[in-house]
Amino acid sequence: MASPKFETLVDIFLQSTAHYGPRNLFGEKKNGQWTWMTYARFGQMVDDLRGGLAQLGVMPGDRVAVISNNRHEWAVGAYACATMGAAYVPMYEQQQDKEWKYILNDCGAKVVFAATEAIAAKLNALRPELPKLEQIIRYTGTEHETDSFACLLRRGAETPVPVTTPKGSDLCSLIYTSGTTGNPKGVMLSHSNIARNVAAIHEIFPMTEDDCSLAFLPWAHVFGQTVELHGLFSMGASMGIAEAVDKIIDNLSEVRPTLLFSVPRIFNRIYDGLQKRMAAESPVKRLLFSRGLEVAKQRRELSEKKQSSVLLDLQHAFFDKVVFSKVRARFGGRMKYAFSGGAAIAREVAEFIDNLGITVYEGYGLTETSPIATANFPNNRKIGSVGKALPGTRVEIDRSETGDPKQGEIVVHGHNVMLGYYNMPEENAKAFTGDGGYKTGDMGFLDDDGFLWITGRIKEQYKLENGKYVVPVPIEQALQLSPFITNVMLHGQNKPFNVAVIVPDMESLKKWATEKGLDTSSIPELLKRAEVQQLYREQIAEYTKSVKGYEKPQRFLLISEDFSVANDMLTASLKLKRRSVLKKYGEAVEELYREAEKSGETRAA
Repeated sequence: MASPKFETLVDIFLQSTAHYGPRNLFGEKKNGQWTWMTYARFGQMVDDLRGGLAQLGVMPGDRVAVISNNRHEWAVGAYACATMGAAYVPMYEQQQDKEWKYILNDCGAKVVFAATEAIAAKLNALRPELPKLEQIIRYTGTEHETDSFACLLRRGAETPVPVTTPKGSDLCSLIYTSGTTGNPKGVMLSHSNIARNVAAIHEIFPMTEDDCSLAFLPWAHVFGQTVELHGLFSMGASMGIAEAVDKIIDNLSEVRPTLLFSVPRIFNRIYDGLQKRMAAESPVKRLLFSRGLEVAKQRRELSEKKQSSVLLDLQHAFFDKVVFSKVRARFGGRMKYAFSGGAAIAREVAEFIDNLGITVYEGYGLTETSPIATANFPNNRKIGSVGKALPGTRVEIDRSETGDPKQGEIVVHGHNVMLGYYNMPEENAKAFTGDGGYKTGDMGFLDDDGFLWITGRIKEQYKLENGKYVVPVPIEQALQLSPFITNVMLHGQNKPFNVAVIVPDMESLKKWATEKGLDTSSIPELLKRAEVQQLYREQIAEYTKSVKGYEKPQRFLLISEDFSVANDMLTASLKLKRRSVLKKYGEAVEELYREAEKSGETRAA
């Protein structure tokens, strides 16, 4: 096997800054205007910050932490650390103070970057409980304030230090998994873990210097960091940094990206928004839209069989020009590809976006696999699957966990498998197979063509009282396709049947209720109304048609508060914290079972 294109992040840094110097790298919107930083300017800032960190006493092997959303300073810090042999430890602005404290103490960070004055103030308040932390550096402040990022850059420019070339096996980053249970775990990723993952992307999906993305996936999460930040940087492409999640659609039309890297939650939002817009259009426009989607679907089905139709091609050209080009214009008009990761995307959503003329490539991986283990790529794509193993990576299915002839636990081998969990020998013993494979905890199967299909989480599958297994995520995803449902959690472990905790889409529900003449002034009262309860019974029936009878939720609870990071019901990477939801709504859920028992409903269908 040929040696990889990159062995360390330093290889990526030196090659990209040398080859793409005058090209735009990062765009940020300030005072209503987008301003862009070149590769050359970025390279100079990295060199300056490296010198500044050396002035603070940071040495190879030390840890430097950061608490920030995406911004150019975040990337400068990552490469300054990489080029001096220090490990970068990212955290989220919206994480709780207690998690910052745990991570800073666990990794032993010497320096931490704080994105805002408020974060710096919280860290200063925690200072007595952070014995190893020597310096808090604010992104705010002038170059004359000794604890500011600007000052560190100035000091580094005055006292430059050369690039340190680390070994591929050296620690590059400690990324703490969000932890749906217990404390976060520090995933140790080496330089070659990340750099070889980037090199593998080059083999199967070379992007070009003309490509551009809108970066809204947090770089603190491994998907956004490896695939977008390091991946696009290595290819000479550019990234407009989104202002905020609620500004994504506006920013798309301004930055006009060719690529979109996202998690299913955002694709679901796009799907939902477009469905609602079309529902409000004239009958003629709705007819054109639905016919265009059908033609696109038929063309894709033929393409998968390596066939084509001149008539369908002509029809598609018409619909693409008259209908879909206008939809794509809302996303800037240049988008060609959408990459989905982080969790399985609903097939209907992937097909919908694909039908619009934006080719969807779904991949799979975890923080522990740097992250990409498998991906769909040009000429190797099956919608609904998460693709084939990346070059240098091997996937096997361990059926001993499930006892199923087809599906089992996904085990990943290769250059992308982490060094291990930091300071957690017992967890490491559980995480790896005897030959170094990483046991993902995800369930799936490989088809005859080598495509991986995800079917759920080993830990999230549960048994009903009758002994039948339920995998909740696909059922939750099916329900979320309803225009009246924003979020949902299925529950039924050791219970006679499943119930659902549902977060209604308030905008759709209020509109529906107003049309029915219902009072919407009190949401709690509205959710209790018989008409609303009946609406959700109908939605559950409609969107679980393909679900087995015993898997369907028999009863449900409507709640007005969405699952979020702020209320601790989602992790920072937007995974559902089932225990947190049950902690808050457990008693109400139990009441659903008690009511059913009184009325004689004691078994799943």
